[in-house]
Amino acid sequence: MCIMVFLLLFGCNKKKTKEMAITVYQTSAAGDNLKQITTSASNEAWAEEIVVNTGETFQTITGFGGAFTESSATLLNQLSAEKRNQIMEAYFSSEGAQYSLTRTHMNSCDFSIDHYSYAPIAGDTALESFSIAEDTADLIPMIKQAQAISSEGFKIVASPWTAPIWMKDNKTWNGGKLEKKYYGTWAKFFSKYAQAYSEEGIDIWGFTVENEPLGNDANWESMHFTPQETADFVKHHLGPQLKEDSIDAKILVYDQNRGKELDEWASVLLTDSSLAPYIYGTAVHWYTSTIDWYPESLTSTHNYAPNKHIIHTEGCIDAEVPHWKDDAWYWSKEATDWGWDWAKEEDKKDHPKYVPCYRYARDIIGCMNNWVEGWIDWNMVLDQNGGPNLASNWCIAPVIVNTTSDEVYFTPLYYVLSHFSKFIRPEALRTQIETKQGLLMATAAKNKDGSDVVIVFNESDSPIRYNLIIDKKQQSILIDKNAIQTIVVNQ
Repeated sequence: MCIMVFLLLFGCNKKKTKEMAITVYQTSAAGDNLKQITTSASNEAWAEEIVVNTGETFQTITGFGGAFTESSATLLNQLSAEKRNQIMEAYFSSEGAQYSLTRTHMNSCDFSIDHYSYAPIAGDTALESFSIAEDTADLIPMIKQAQAISSEGFKIVASPWTAPIWMKDNKTWNGGKLEKKYYGTWAKFFSKYAQAYSEEGIDIWGFTVENEPLGNDANWESMHFTPQETADFVKHHLGPQLKEDSIDAKILVYDQNRGKELDEWASVLLTDSSLAPYIYGTAVHWYTSTIDWYPESLTSTHNYAPNKHIIHTEGCIDAEVPHWKDDAWYWSKEATDWGWDWAKEEDKKDHPKYVPCYRYARDIIGCMNNWVEGWIDWNMVLDQNGGPNLASNWCIAPVIVNTTSDEVYFTPLYYVLSHFSKFIRPEALRTQIETKQGLLMATAAKNKDGSDVVIVFNESDSPIRYNLIIDKKQQSILIDKNAIQTIVVNQ
């Protein structure tokens, strides 16, 4: 019986297929940081088989990246030119992560230094006072430096956290709703913003209608919408205004967590035939759970409107102060999120302690395999306290800095994100992939240059040898325990 089981599991090691010319990069808890590793043919039995069919394709990839925030930009201004350049090169150069999809905030957000609006004068419905001067000392220079470094360019999604307080029913930064009499003015605000940034040489690729329209318990900048109010605003105000002003910016609706709320919003917004001409797709976040990427929710959102797009616009290790130069922490099951303390009792199961590197790897792979076309991290840079910001909701960024000593720490999260952003380029097509034994997570894509990229994640405490088969070519590869690999295949 034992011999029979062995043959069933490993007998296909004898398949007569050609080997591939591949390059393998690995990041691991053992200390590899996007390290190129050597693979060779092995007679060792493999425990997993990963099969890629490049002839079966799915969504087109928009890109991967992070967010330009006032917090990040302010910190960069406090570093030496050498350290600032090191960070920006690491994110945007061809030798670095090559970020291709980014986000920024329109008006202030929780990761701003203070509250501000580009149109602060109450009653200025003509927006004659509109000015982006607030951004000229920090955000705009950060974006322009990224533009100068990036050889292929990148897309920017802009999101408002709140309208100017004089347009809101509660006349405060946190919570409340946009008064309906200001719907037209608020739509003009989007257009003015895009035009002002364009004059600075920065094109806005897309907008989300509202960051987290269900709210954040009014803990920081926010403004509430219902699905029906969103549809009304976009159909009758924002969409027509952008068209009238020849602003070619995509509109993404929702912009909050996956799960039952996404299901509710998608069922309304993606089935509205009169809204469809104005929207590009749906934006989502990851904060509903630290362990679940909600494949059913993502797939049902895709199925409502297969010609529309899904982009993950925000995720981060929240409710944690960064661990400074402690790589092991980012690979350990010690992190907790907001839900560890604050979730309802019935939802606490979705917010256990977790491994930060695992959370990123699992979520991005899970998202890609369920129709998500782009994945954007939150702040690119934070300090040792997880700020600075105006809401004291400390978080972790892939790059942490100490502005006093002019030091930079690239956390393991930076390298995990780079496995995707550096190698899966815009306009790649996700390809069909199957992990036969289910021991590893994996996703695959074909770039425009013809190269195939496979990303494999091993969260177990043992190394695993797997047989990678792509279009009848194969290679046996060993992935370390607690590791992520990117395999680049030049056919």
